[in-house]
Amino acid sequence: MSLDFSVVIPARFASTRLPGKPLQDIAGLPMIQHVWNQARRSSARQVVVATDDARILEACRRFGADALLTAAEHNSGTDRLAEVAAQLGLAADAIVVNVQGDEPLIPPAVIDQVAANLAAHPEAAIATLAEPLSEAEQLFNPNVVKVLSDIDGLALTFSRAPLPWAREAFAAGRQALPAGVPFRRHIGIYAYRAGFLADFVGWGPCWLEEVECLEQLRALWHGQRIHVADALEAPPAGVDTPEDLERVRRLLGQAQ
Repeated sequence: MSLDFSVVIPARFASTRLPGKPLQDIAGLPMIQHVWNQARRSSARQVVVATDDARILEACRRFGADALLTAAEHNSGTDRLAEVAAQLGLAADAIVVNVQGDEPLIPPAVIDQVAANLAAHPEAAIATLAEPLSEAEQLFNPNVVKVLSDIDGLALTFSRAPLPWAREAFAAGRQALPAGVPFRRHIGIYAYRAGFLADFVGWGPCWLEEVECLEQLRALWHGQRIHVADALEAPPAGVDTPEDLERVRRLLGQAQ
């Protein structure tokens, strides 16, 4: 029996570093259309764009996407996701995958993977993905989120700080990573159950997520488990800056 799940793509117009990001042209199409196309190649039953802006809504409808207008005051994509789950009337146990609207190169295989992982782990409220870290520069970069998991693949914590701290090795130097330590980078794709989304939004932010600026820490703070697996296919980096946008334009332009 095939897995039944939905994909929701939160897409905000406002962006400090790249205003109007979802509508930026990449190889003749708005970025949000590339994300939608990739999500449509997954096994999802439906793919819905959730936006706070009528311009994005109209663009999505022009290329045939299901799109919903959500409240402008949401603080996060998860808040927007919860509103869409309610608008769609999804059952409490329905699986929803959050695909970021600035991931035009997201591999469909990882969308399927994270949905299947949540279905296979009823003890977890969330499923997400990671990949091995191999460079010291990434470990010490606060823009790269690190994750530690337990023996069952459930997250212990996430942080922008280096995790774990290899005390003896780093006392000697930080130019290279010590061998035998499974440093991992968190990949920001999530699967949730629709009923959990309502709880998550209702809790409101906790101090730890606000300090780290990592929303997933709210779930751990409330005693919920997050399943973490290494991605079957490492997603290329998303689009956060004008430089990222040019890089993706070159990649997709060459692919045509």
